[in-house]
Amino acid sequence: MTKYNKLTFLGTGDAMGVPRLYCDCKVCEEARTTGENRRYRSSVFVESAEGEFFIDGGPDFRHQMEMMEKRKLHTMLVTHPHFDHIGGLPEWADACRWLGEKGKLYAPQEVLNAIQEQFPWLGNHIEMIPVDLENGLVLAGFHIRAWKVNHGKNGYSYAYRLEKDGYIWVYCSDSINLSEEEQKLLYGLDLLVLGTSFYHEEAAFETRSVYDMMEAQELIAKVKPKQTIFTHMSHDVDLRKDYTLSPDIMLAYTGLTHSLQ
Repeated sequence: MTKYNKLTFLGTGDAMGVPRLYCDCKVCEEARTTGENRRYRSSVFVESAEGEFFIDGGPDFRHQMEMMEKRKLHTMLVTHPHFDHIGGLPEWADACRWLGEKGKLYAPQEVLNAIQEQFPWLGNHIEMIPVDLENGLVLAGFHIRAWKVNHGKNGYSYAYRLEKDGYIWVYCSDSINLSEEEQKLLYGLDLLVLGTSFYHEEAAFETRSVYDMMEAQELIAKVKPKQTIFTHMSHDVDLRKDYTLSPDIMLAYTGLTHSLQ
């Protein structure tokens, strides 16, 4: 059967995932039992008739591949070099080694540099390909533009704007307090996938690194995407709860699929 343009959420959690190892809050306890709130580290799978790729491969990468019954992956796009987004790269490299098929990892050059500092041997099994920030790139038929975004106290990340067959969407998992310049590519979207770790985070602003849902709704009211999906959620967020969000906003969950057309 011919594939259509599709997005699958393999991970929707923040850096620690849900449940937290140490935590016995109601959300973590539910995640351990019925599992509605179980969240792996944020990652998505993009596919079309022209190909497929991951965006980010954190420490849950192997389990996410098993969920899809996949044994090999050729292409990955990475947003930034934090462990919850690249912790699975050694396992991917090992798979590439045993399969004898070198993977292709795309990211802006500074991200590749940081990855190579952490895992200097990855290049033996994964080809590191810099993303051209001026001209972008094409993966699986999607024309992709990358730009640097503020990640608060955690430094920086990159967001990606993807377009195919007239459908435009953005993946921006780790950002906060975006400047006017950083917001420019958020206009005119069919879909915005945005990281929101809390509904309302009370920590001091200077200690934070990701939007909360209240702040995100202010951004959404400004840039006006047709639809928004929140991801990168901590154990503050309970999928069983009604947060009275706008009808065009939904919360991601493991295995959620969304048509990109």
